[in-house]
Amino acid sequence: MDILPLVERIGEAPTAALMGLVTGLIFGIAAQRSRFCLRAATVEFARGQMGDRVAVWLLTFSTAVVWVQSAQLLGLMQSQDARMMAVPGSWSGAIIGGLIFGAGMVMARGCSGRLLVLAATGNLRSVVSGLIFAVVAQMSLGGWLAPLRDTLAGLWITSGGRNMDLIAAFGLPAYAGLALGLAIAVLALIISRRERIGAARLVFASGVGFAVAVGWVLTFTLSQIAFEPVQVESATFTGPSAHTLMYFLDRNAVLEFDIGLVPGVVVGSFLASILAREFSFQGFESERNMRRAMMGAALMGFGGMLAGGCAIGAGVTGGSIFAGTAWLALFCMWIGAMATDIFLDQRNLAPA
Repeated sequence: MDILPLVERIGEAPTAALMGLVTGLIFGIAAQRSRFCLRAATVEFARGQMGDRVAVWLLTFSTAVVWVQSAQLLGLMQSQDARMMAVPGSWSGAIIGGLIFGAGMVMARGCSGRLLVLAATGNLRSVVSGLIFAVVAQMSLGGWLAPLRDTLAGLWITSGGRNMDLIAAFGLPAYAGLALGLAIAVLALIISRRERIGAARLVFASGVGFAVAVGWVLTFTLSQIAFEPVQVESATFTGPSAHTLMYFLDRNAVLEFDIGLVPGVVVGSFLASILAREFSFQGFESERNMRRAMMGAALMGFGGMLAGGCAIGAGVTGGSIFAGTAWLALFCMWIGAMATDIFLDQRNLAPA
């Protein structure tokens, strides 16, 4: 892939933003059509089911792993150059932040990526929750909540000045990640067949995972030719939501991958909903639901920043390169979400 002419024509920063836009467009279209959502999958699992929502999540996750690991084996990217791998990871942040994020996404009725997709389809609940999520994420990154985040993240960090590569740490061969991804994909397809999920939805679920691989490969390619250092990254929504918010508030902000990613998801989801005739304005059903969603969004903003990524950033993007703290954060998000559903929602559903 020769992107040098593009870089020479428009510059490195605009190219990075364009790459984010492309990644976001693919993600937004695929996520809207597949109804991909970690919150939905965890709630289904917590209620003793392995249905279509779990199948869609497993297929998305496995597709990301297969594409990313294949790209690495082909030399199209190197996970050790990824920003997530190149800096120390926080085990304590992954545990505490993951649990908080998991609880928040159940309360907000969607993970941060899902809220962004729904907001683009006319869901005003998600617009409000998404704005709160972005503000709290920014507060956790460099505002009033930053000292608390730093303290919790510093309790237990990875050794060696880098995150842990699980494949290398366990002494597994280079193809182990690809093999695991294929195994999970088979499980997802077995469940999908049992649930009679249509081929179109399966293709779009795979498209979400493919978007993650696209982001990794594009930013890695740019990093190899750029004069200035370029972050090797892919889809995530905690940091990018905060960065995008500040970009429109600060005239001195610069273009980067993050700034293209969020608008790309919005545009992709909007177009997909329009073409499918699913765009419709929706509001909160009650004040109670509004309070709950706002609190959940705030928890996700802080928890995602503490965990080093959201349900997409840690759960799929970080998981696809086998970053140790990302897998731990994903596990804790499942635990936090399931516990919240069991003790908050299922109790209210139980007969009196």
